[in-house]
Amino acid sequence: MYTRRQQFLQHVAQTSPSPPGLDIESAKGVYLFDHNGKKYLDLISGISVSSLGHGHPEILAAAKNQIDKHMHLMVYGEYVISPQVALAKRLSELLPENLSTTYFTNSGTEAVEGAMKLAKRFTGRTNFVSFKNSYHGSTQGALSLSGNEWLKNAYRPLLNGTTIINFNDESQFDSIDQNTAAVFVEPIQAEAGILIPENDFLKKLSVHCKKVGALLVFDEIQTGMGRTGKLFSFQHFNVVPDILLLGKALGGGMPLGAFISSQEIMQTLSYEPILGHLTTFGGHPVCCATASAALEIIVRDKLAENVIEKEKLFRKLLVHENIRIIRGKGLLLCIQFQSEKFNQDVISKCYDKGLISDWFLFAADCLRIAPPLIISEEEIRESCSIILNSIEEVKSKN
Repeated sequence: MYTRRQQFLQHVAQTSPSPPGLDIESAKGVYLFDHNGKKYLDLISGISVSSLGHGHPEILAAAKNQIDKHMHLMVYGEYVISPQVALAKRLSELLPENLSTTYFTNSGTEAVEGAMKLAKRFTGRTNFVSFKNSYHGSTQGALSLSGNEWLKNAYRPLLNGTTIINFNDESQFDSIDQNTAAVFVEPIQAEAGILIPENDFLKKLSVHCKKVGALLVFDEIQTGMGRTGKLFSFQHFNVVPDILLLGKALGGGMPLGAFISSQEIMQTLSYEPILGHLTTFGGHPVCCATASAALEIIVRDKLAENVIEKEKLFRKLLVHENIRIIRGKGLLLCIQFQSEKFNQDVISKCYDKGLISDWFLFAADCLRIAPPLIISEEEIRESCSIILNSIEEVKSKN
């Protein structure tokens, strides 16, 4: 008789040779529970998805209420779907005036793909610029934008006309020219190990994009929805994009992405040809209902504002000679160690002690801290204690 883990390895397509393979039975708040009853504190929110923790009663109620009314009715954009309309309207109220029109997708990666098409259609140009060690997704177009050759090389050739330049390096802006349809940038680089823009980098990038007529696209799929201490991380830097990408936490734990722009830009997908961008399930009514509930909780309970104090507590408690540096903003933090192996060993020890963390795609020597925004002071102290004890155990064996 095969165990569930064996069935998982045999029948579910794998993305790595050795996944953690936790067999989770249930989840509540910031904790996951395996089939033996062991609990794990979720310090990564399913990679920045479960920002309100697991099983939030208001999100569950929103899902159940919408299921009782209806689920899928028609392909995207044909019918007036009340949860879509309500979410799009609320987002427009919380965003700058030019970000007034939303196209909903199933995921962040799909939002990237849609934004690429939108930029080409609006500008009549074909080239893109993105940044070293950026991550925008794994589909063909999104992978072409992602800025790490290790991730891309096995799948070449990818899209032509994509240039990768260095983050925080304005000397390379000459690569953004009259042939550039759009520049895709994470306002805070995540998978690079949480890199913050310096010296008004985003403002200077915005000025240059306007100068050459390229659209500026902010990928906030991982940084949005309150995680960095603002509802959207671009609000820290007083720069407004032409297109905003959302995903992950947007759906309140359900699959939902979005690309958002002005009506002037967005309407170009509706003619010559009509149906310029299509999705069957994008903006599913249940996902939009849970997204609206999650958004209102974040705004009502001032969760983004409370994030900064929680960041301070993490930084105060996480002091150890083997921690080289802690980078990040809000509850998107990374601990950098001296090597990838040291980090992996610490992560493994954390799992053993009931704490879930992870590494970064392009910063394997860094440990990820991205807990649900609702994490309490007691839970932060519990997390930090486990991390520090794990560091000590790894240190003693080296």
